[in-house]
Amino acid sequence: MPQMMYSFFDEYDFSGKTIIPFNSHGGSGFSGSVQKIAGLEPDADVRTDGLSISRTVMATSEENIVNWLEKIGMKKVS
Repeated sequence: MPQMMYSFFDEYDFSGKTIIPFNSHGGSGFSGSVQKIAGLEPDADVRTDGLSISRTVMATSEENIVNWLEKIGMKKVS
C-alpha cells in the first residue's frame, strides 16, 4: 500500500464508518491492502467485497463497475 495511504488513515478516524476498498492495478490486485486497512482502522467496517481492476481492462470496465456498485448497494438499479 502506498505510504500516502498510511498517512491518510493515520490522519483521519474512521471509527463507526464503512470503508469499501477499490483500485486499479498493474498486476498486484489489492495485494493485502484490505487487511492492512482493517488493521489501521480496527473500529471501522472494512468491506472485503471491494473491486480491483487491472489497468489492462480499465477502458472496458464500465459495466463491471456499475454491476459492482449495484451489488454492494451503492447504485440504484434503474
